[in-house]
Parts: sequence; structure tokens; C-alpha cells
Amino acid sequence: MSLPNYKITMLALSLGVAAAMVGCSSNPKKEVVDTGPQSSEQIYMQKAQQALDRGQYSEAAKSLEAIDTYYPTGQSSAQAQLDLLYVKFQQKEFETVVTQADRFIRLNPQHPNVDYAYYIRGVANMELNYDSLMRYTSLQQSHRDTSYMKLAYQNFVDLIRRFPSSQYSVDAAQRMKFIGQELAESEMNVARFNIKRKAWIAAIDRAQWVVEHYPQTPQTPEALATLAYAYNEIGDKATSEQYVNLLKLNYPNLVRANGTVDLAASRHDASWVNRATLGIFGREAKANANAETTSSNVESTDKRSWTNRLSLGLLDKQKTVDTSTTEMPKSPAQATQAAPSTTEADAAK
Repeated sequence: MSLPNYKITMLALSLGVAAAMVGCSSNPKKEVVDTGPQSSEQIYMQKAQQALDRGQYSEAAKSLEAIDTYYPTGQSSAQAQLDLLYVKFQQKEFETVVTQADRFIRLNPQHPNVDYAYYIRGVANMELNYDSLMRYTSLQQSHRDTSYMKLAYQNFVDLIRRFPSSQYSVDAAQRMKFIGQELAESEMNVARFNIKRKAWIAAIDRAQWVVEHYPQTPQTPEALATLAYAYNEIGDKATSEQYVNLLKLNYPNLVRANGTVDLAASRHDASWVNRATLGIFGREAKANANAETTSSNVESTDKRSWTNRLSLGLLDKQKTVDTSTTEMPKSPAQATQAAPSTTEADAAK
């Protein structure tokens, strides 16, 4: 039985395409041959510095990577690695920054500028916790995975513990405060869910963690109210009364006249409009005057205009951004090279 003409045509075309694909895949790829260094270590470093001064990070990365590859024990090797951390951060290759910072710390534990590697590693881990959707809307990072935030927090702890007088320690401490608020909110978000499904013990565990580990965060009043409420629900009146008394002393507005806890007053959940529009509309101000104000990172999100939120951050951009996206300071070695020498300064006078 013969096939129709159109089927024969389609079969021929299919075989032709398959043969072409097999032919293309069988062609060997040209191997890239490493011809070795094309310049001296000093020339590579000069090119890198010139590219950095012009903000040409791709060109700077090529020269710095060449030093790291061809002159691993050279005089400029450590400086090139630190500058490369800065370049990769500017290129938003945050995973590479974390990996290379770990490598620098491991290979140069006594380097005078190793504190920069500790610092930039923490900031890069913070950046890894934010994607484009988080940056351009009012969605809370604390309601998502916070694993990178926890890593960043530990990175900053290591920095401050090892280098308490480092020039980066003050900023690291501010970032730790912000991260603490995010982690506390994450715990309370889970506690709220457990309250809704009447999992009282699970809610108690989350709220207790906030009270013990993040006592200076704005989530503390709600955590105490949650503990008083949940203990009352499981029948532990004595423990519940202890937390009620604590609320009366510190947050009396959260205790009703009859002595019961006003759990709703301690919460500041986003409205359904806010959730439905991915945080663009329906953003409610925080009403609890007794709670500490949040860091400038969070406040800057509330000040964005409706056109900025509606366009997902493309229009009406703010000049001031939160500290989680501020430009990374240059490495000490790079900053020293950029500064004029004493002789040059005297000549300028």
C-alpha cells in the first residue's frame, strides 16, 4: 500500500531535518587554547584600576581574573582578589562573591584587609535573599524563605566577633538589627498560622523563640500577646497570667478591661487588597506606637509612590534606596590606590 504524496513529503522533510541536526551535533567544537599571560602582573593591575575608575567592571574582571590565574603568588594577588570581590558584587554575581570571599578567608586568614571579605560575604548573602519581585513590590521577605538572611546574620556575627574595631562593624551591626526584625517577623508569621489552625503548642514555640532571641524587635509585643493567648487556650492559666501581667506593664493597650488579651490589636497584617496586588496597594501603616520603629530598609519601601509600585519599580524611582541595596564600598587596597599620595597632595597645594 503506497503512502499519499503529502505523507511522503512530510517524511522526507523530517528525515532531512534530523540528518541536518545530527550533522551539526557531530561537528567538533573549537577548543579554546590558553596562550598564557599576555601582560605582566603590573600591567594587568594598571588595566584593572583604570577600568574600575571608569566603572567598566567587565574589563576590570578580566584583568583581575588574569592576575588570580597567572600570578597566584604575585605581589598583587591578594589585592586583585579583594578588588574582584567588589567587581563581582557590582555585576550582581552574589553567589560568586560568597564563594570567592570564603576562598579568600581560607587562604588569607591573617591578611590586614580580610575583614572586607567577611563583610562583603554577609552583604552578598543578604542580596541573595531578594529577587526582582521583592525589590519592586511591598511584599515582605520575612514571609518567604529566610535561609540566606540567617547566613548573612552569622557572617556579620563572625565579622564583629573577630574584628570589633573594623570600619565595617558599625554597618554590619545595623544590618544585623534589620535581619533580626526580618527573622522575628518570619517566626511570628508562622505563629499566626498556627493560631488559626489552633496549634497552640506550635504557636507558643515560635513566639517564645522571638521573645528569647529577638527581644528588641517590633514583634515582641505580639509575641508576648500570643504566649498569653495560647497558654490560656491550653488551660495553663498561671503561665498565661504571667504574660498578661507583663503586657500590662509594657503594652497595656493589648490587655482589655476584663483582663483578656487583645491579640488582634497586636497584629498588623496586610489587607486582602495588599496581598492580592502583591503589595502594590492597600499598604497599612504600622499602628502600634509602643513597638520600636523598623529600620530604614523597611521604611523606604512604604515611601514609594503608587506609580512606582504599579509599574513594579520601573517608573518614578526613588533617589534614596534601602541599605540592603546600597553600593558596596571599595576594598581598602583599592581605596588606597584611588586616594592621592601625600606628595601629590602637597604638589596640588
